[in-house]
Amino acid sequence: MKKALVAYFSASGVTARAAKALAQAAGADLYEIRPAVPYTKADLNWMDKSSRSSVEMNDKSSRPALADGDAKIADYDVVFVGFPIWWYVAPTLINTFLERYDFAGKTIVLFATSGGSGLGRTAEGLRGSVSGSTRIVEGGLLNGRLSPDSLKAWLDHLPL
Repeated sequence: MKKALVAYFSASGVTARAAKALAQAAGADLYEIRPAVPYTKADLNWMDKSSRSSVEMNDKSSRPALADGDAKIADYDVVFVGFPIWWYVAPTLINTFLERYDFAGKTIVLFATSGGSGLGRTAEGLRGSVSGSTRIVEGGLLNGRLSPDSLKAWLDHLPL
């Protein structure tokens, strides 16, 4: 595989576990995407229409700031970008991350964790945050127990 990075945002630790397992299986480096202002439990309460995550999901102009901007994206050919799915879309923090760096000519592989929804139109929602020459591959959901063998098989089937 080309030089790869697994960049992820995890609200509860589930996506972090998946990202760490994926990085190990892919022989990739790991980078945590963190918001400048951490999410609270109230923010993550998707049933509360006034919560931060509900506002973000419904407001396309919302772009939470990143805690840092030191991901070495230029060093990688393939960047796996992981996140929890919130109502069939990625958290807008992922748009912020994609807009912060130059992904021109790179391949981004999306992966997510979810308690019930699929990727939906996630790739479409992120496309506008990167250069037209960036290739986005919809990798899929990485839920549950992820064995090294199952992750390697998943990696082998990706069109990289």
